[in-house]
Amino acid sequence: MLVASLVSLIYSDGKSLEIFTAGIFVLIIGVFIMVYTRNHKKEMNKREGFIVVTLGWLVMALSGTLPYVFTSTIPSFVNAFFETISGYTTTGATILQDIESLPYGILFWRSLTHWLGGMGIIVLAVAILPLLGIGGMQLFAAEAPGPNADKLHPRITDTAKRLWLIYVGYTAAETIFLKLAGMSFFDALNHSMCTLSTGGFSTKNASIAHWNDTPMIQYIIMVFMFLAGTNFVLSYFAFKGRVQKIIKDEEFKWYWRFIGIFTVIAVCIIYFKADVSASSIAHPMIWGEAESAFRHGLFQVLAIITTTGFVTADYTMWTPFLLVFFFGLMFLGGSSGSTSGGVKVIRQLILIKNGFLEFKRTLHPNAILPVRYNKKSISGDIVFNILAFFILYMLSFIVGALGFSMLGLDFESAIGVAASCLGNVGPALGDFGPVDNYYNLPNIGKIWGAFLMLLGRLELFTVLILLTPFFWRNR
Repeated sequence: MLVASLVSLIYSDGKSLEIFTAGIFVLIIGVFIMVYTRNHKKEMNKREGFIVVTLGWLVMALSGTLPYVFTSTIPSFVNAFFETISGYTTTGATILQDIESLPYGILFWRSLTHWLGGMGIIVLAVAILPLLGIGGMQLFAAEAPGPNADKLHPRITDTAKRLWLIYVGYTAAETIFLKLAGMSFFDALNHSMCTLSTGGFSTKNASIAHWNDTPMIQYIIMVFMFLAGTNFVLSYFAFKGRVQKIIKDEEFKWYWRFIGIFTVIAVCIIYFKADVSASSIAHPMIWGEAESAFRHGLFQVLAIITTTGFVTADYTMWTPFLLVFFFGLMFLGGSSGSTSGGVKVIRQLILIKNGFLEFKRTLHPNAILPVRYNKKSISGDIVFNILAFFILYMLSFIVGALGFSMLGLDFESAIGVAASCLGNVGPALGDFGPVDNYYNLPNIGKIWGAFLMLLGRLELFTVLILLTPFFWRNR
């Protein structure tokens, strides 16, 4: 917040004092709580790790509303809370109707919530907490509950530091490239933070469609969306020159294959069936129909698979097939160990492999047929965990859609908002599509949507386990 107030001061938007006050207010409360609990024992078990992660995100979301409230840019607390948790969970769903009228400090704060939430506030804390004498393993386990447990270094703090170094490096690189391509430095920095976090907040009302007449900007963003949706551990291996680790990684192979296959489908439908220029936020095509179809198709496939949520056109206007197609992609997600949301490619792979093995097990009931990933057998516990995750994910989606339908949303809007919030995508369907926002969602619906965002960002178990009676029983 103090950094955002400095940005506000540099650009003289008249809101630096209010944002600075919000930062000092949070700082005072934080110092008071730290002093008050200084004598508390520092040991933390796994149960407490889940509590700290979930409540930590809630506290950050609540405190993150203060810059909006203090500057009166979002006077409604519910709206401010929705915007903040959408930022921290890198969902990118917004209630703002005129983004370009916002002060520079607030625009920067929105992007900063994405950037911090992208790699995980708790992972950042893992690098700092040991200085206070608190171990971070329980926090990291709760923050990254996926099946891929790769570590870059035996010490978890060093792992977090290496991940953050890569994250900062990518952000700086994209900022430079976007600036050279024609963006202002402010827009380049904001969009870099939102790309690497796979968030989707933009400084423009039309999102990336604002630069439809500058294709190079969109191609640069596509490259970094792809990188952001890739396991950051693989980026570390790339910088260390261990390219074979990347080539042999099965999830990465299918990640880029999925993107390639789905892009071909989308581009063909756009080129032969749809009129991109008819999309309400698309500028006229200037590099030819084939290039434009390729660019818009690839961009939207990447934006939805990586759950970034940027848009270059209103894809709901193209064809009914593509509408259902992009809705289905909301459930795919990027790689494990990335900043993207969704189910994740590794889970989809293991589910598909296990499904095919069931055919063989039916024919050969006595055969031992383990699921293999990266040429190694996966334990049954991991397979059961992924099956449970997928079932819980789909149940959460159904319950989420039912909740929105009870508030009066039509079928298309209800399933679109539920899938978008749970998958941390951003744009949805129906009344909340890529050219619309969430302002007209009822307040109860915004709170429900915020819960689904948090549920999806922390990958279900971390949040849902707190709702079970046995979690709170005495050990």
